[in-house]
Amino acid sequence: MANNSFQKSIPTLLVMFLFSVLGIYTFYRLLTPQERLPVFSPVDVNPRLVDASLHHVKKNHKISDFELVNQNGATVTQATFDNKIYVADFFFTRCGTICPLMTTHMYALQNAFLNDEEVLLLSHSVTPVLDSVPVLKRYAENKGVLAAKWHLVTGPKKQIYDLARKSYFAVLDEGDGGEQDFIHTEQFVLVDQKKRIRGYYDGTDPKEIQRILTDIALLKKEK
Repeated sequence: MANNSFQKSIPTLLVMFLFSVLGIYTFYRLLTPQERLPVFSPVDVNPRLVDASLHHVKKNHKISDFELVNQNGATVTQATFDNKIYVADFFFTRCGTICPLMTTHMYALQNAFLNDEEVLLLSHSVTPVLDSVPVLKRYAENKGVLAAKWHLVTGPKKQIYDLARKSYFAVLDEGDGGEQDFIHTEQFVLVDQKKRIRGYYDGTDPKEIQRILTDIALLKKEK
């Protein structure tokens, strides 16, 4: 009889054990939350990088809508990056200082995510009058840029300047995108699937490129 009672109690013991394991796991997860990247809004960034009209914004910042043209003459908009993670920067094809190294590092990111449809790259020309579509096309071919992964874009200077100052918060230069205004920055900006800024990096530093790889892996784990 005792042996029979013990056999009947086995399922109950198993259920109790299972709930104990689940309880311990849940408690552990509560005590050790998943690492998560910050979400940047204007108040989280150096005020000199932010257009004065946005200094008061504390949350819910997203990259503004835009319409530019890439190296193949194709229109690039926010819709191009729907549900995508992307890295953005600002460059110009005639730059002989920081841009070549930045392009080399963007090329490394292109190769790292070559077969990953969730990750894209976006480089804005800061001299759009000089960087026409044919110029960007030649530059892309010389640098091994793949259009399906990496968009080099040109368009109205005012729009590009506004994106730098009002969306990405990437440059210290003041101005309104006029003829004499000029953007020059080493910043790489990480944008998530919801068009939110999740990280800033020095695009000339190889160690920062490794950090981008790590941070993109974190973004992919977010639900």
